[in-house]
Amino acid sequence: MRSLSLDQLRSFETVIELASFTAAARRLNLSQSTVSVQIRELERRFGVTLIERMGKRAYATPPGRELVGAAQRIFSECQAAEGAMRRFREGWIGHVHIGTTNTAILYDLPPILRRLRSDHPGIDLHVTNMPTRDSVEQIIQNKIDIALVTLPIEQRQLRITPLRPQTLVAIFPAGTRDLPSEVTPEFAAHQSLLIEHARGAVHAMIMRWLSVSMPLSRAPMHLGTIEALKTAVLANLGMSIVPDVAVTAGRDAGLVVRPLRPAVNCTLGLIESRNKPNTPALEIVRDALLSLRAGPKPAPRLAQRRPRPR
Repeated sequence: MRSLSLDQLRSFETVIELASFTAAARRLNLSQSTVSVQIRELERRFGVTLIERMGKRAYATPPGRELVGAAQRIFSECQAAEGAMRRFREGWIGHVHIGTTNTAILYDLPPILRRLRSDHPGIDLHVTNMPTRDSVEQIIQNKIDIALVTLPIEQRQLRITPLRPQTLVAIFPAGTRDLPSEVTPEFAAHQSLLIEHARGAVHAMIMRWLSVSMPLSRAPMHLGTIEALKTAVLANLGMSIVPDVAVTAGRDAGLVVRPLRPAVNCTLGLIESRNKPNTPALEIVRDALLSLRAGPKPAPRLAQRRPRPR
């Protein structure tokens, strides 16, 4: 049996779409007789009637409707194959799926992604914001390739690379009175607390730090992003605890920052499966992420402005 002709399928699908042999021939830049011959050849091949006419309009028979669906799936696969070959022809290198914490995607990844796009346009990058625990699970399940997470993590199946030390700091709206030079769990337990959502690694660190002063005077308010926490603090809704990299002197002048006592480290780390096969694309992305080890120093802590003596 001869191979199924894509040209015949295209003609058949177009006739059904437009309900007309004449319109289909015009769209395909073929003669109407050529289109008719292609449909008859399909019907002879399958031994069924594919099209029935009602006046001047053409409609699919039940087997014709089945063939239309199959033809559409075939054309979709053909387009995917053409796209894949085009990417190889145009310098496609590979696909890399990165998992990342909310903090990393806001403050660490943008310049790296911009550089990767510029220097390696042949890499398809897919970036998903997710809590550290989800990144760990999805790396182990091979659903993502590599991830930026908050350390510490203990997992034998993973290759773990610390990138940059970070610490948690307390932030308050400017003008807050009677702030200590260092914030303790005892002090924080009596404040209106705004903290990260419960699945986040930072949330777990904060709750461990606060555990010596439980129960809290009031339940904390949970918000989903660092920027939302900062906005809420600026709106005088309470204090928050965030990674120091999230607070910069020039951009967050409306905030007062205080270190925690005892200090809480939240090192940025890179994880991937020990069994993950290396690929050119993954190697390039990994090297780009490892550059964070030489990245900017932690953001300077902000002090509340004092009026100059007159």
